[in-house]
Amino acid sequence: MTIPLRPLPLLVLLVTASLGISPLEAAELRAGAAQVDITPPTGFPMWGYAARHAEPSVGVRDRLQARALVLDAGAQRLALVSLDLGRAPTRTSFQAIQARLKKEGIATVFLVASHTHHGPVLELDNWPNQKNPYTKQLQEKLVEVVLRAAKRLQPAKLGIASRQVPFNRNRHSKRDNPVVDHELLVLRVEDRAGKPLAHAVNFAAHPTLRPVKEYQFSADWPGAMAAQVEKETGAPCLFLQGAAGDLTANSQGQGPDKFGETVAATVLEMSKKCRCQSLTDPDLQVREDEFKFDMRLDLTNKAVRLLFVAAFFGDLVNFYEREYRDGVRPRMTTALLDQRIGFVGVSGEFFSGHSLHLKRRARLEHLFFLGYCNDYQQYFPTIEAAAEGGYGADPTVSPVEVGAGERMMDRALIHLYRMRGKLPSLPLDKTP
Repeated sequence: MTIPLRPLPLLVLLVTASLGISPLEAAELRAGAAQVDITPPTGFPMWGYAARHAEPSVGVRDRLQARALVLDAGAQRLALVSLDLGRAPTRTSFQAIQARLKKEGIATVFLVASHTHHGPVLELDNWPNQKNPYTKQLQEKLVEVVLRAAKRLQPAKLGIASRQVPFNRNRHSKRDNPVVDHELLVLRVEDRAGKPLAHAVNFAAHPTLRPVKEYQFSADWPGAMAAQVEKETGAPCLFLQGAAGDLTANSQGQGPDKFGETVAATVLEMSKKCRCQSLTDPDLQVREDEFKFDMRLDLTNKAVRLLFVAAFFGDLVNFYEREYRDGVRPRMTTALLDQRIGFVGVSGEFFSGHSLHLKRRARLEHLFFLGYCNDYQQYFPTIEAAAEGGYGADPTVSPVEVGAGERMMDRALIHLYRMRGKLPSLPLDKTP
């Protein structure tokens, strides 16, 4: 597959003139946002902690939400969707959602789970019943919320603020000065009059501040953060989880609600100082990849399977046995907006070293690294972390071959440079 160079300005002028549109109007960014309640029925297994096994949920502490922001940049539309869920929808669900949206002119979607450990299990399609399972209901709601956001498209301005913050820490490494991606990115989208249409907050930290033995659905601290920002601004606030595989919240003893409000205060401060402008070159380019890697773990081995069934529960292990039958197959979506803003979505728990190295090497003004996106294949440690070992880096929760994350990051990097016309257009099968 070759990567086309950017369209010639003369071609743009000819096309827009033939449509009776001025080039300035044709290039204008448009945006729309919406949100929907995705809280599941109670009484079924929860996602996130092996210690719960198949114990069912017993209530709802706070409602789970999906929030969508659609960006229209001329020939392309992109949907960012934040999910108060532990993982993004499965491969089959994602493909169904993507197919529906493509028919409606939205070719690219980033379904980004917050990774709350107080959400529902999405790997099973048999609850509350097989005829109308929650996973199917979720698919319909996610298509609905994106289309609703698209119907609200209007001329928009965009601004991004970045700050290094002390709100996360490395929970994995025992080395001095462990790797941590401290960047908090806030994307503010507003209408021509300066009224906010949406915020998108990109940060990396596990939402695990609620107790393991609390069997109520909750969005954890990202939900509290988003609710506070929405209360102050009146616009949907998307939380886009980053490379949080080895990072957890540095809450300093604060509970999830208070910590979420602490992060929200910083987000609001950054938003107020954010200068939103019309994009100088609202061009949107997208590349999608599917990979296949070898396994470090054999779930077909009876002894290994028995250990996992004891740690989790049978139906969940059955799902992952099927998922990994042909190897680990993660997805990655890479997008470039305005030749300076990157989005890289990956379907797993990537360690923060991956995001830090990619941001440094990409040489973009801003790069949104989106973990837990468009499916889920567990942990992707860096090579150094795999060598160090420990939770998140060992084969029991990171079955993918060592070095898989680096190979994916190299592919994303090549895309980001090619989309800026900085690399020759060689076949991708000859690249890492």
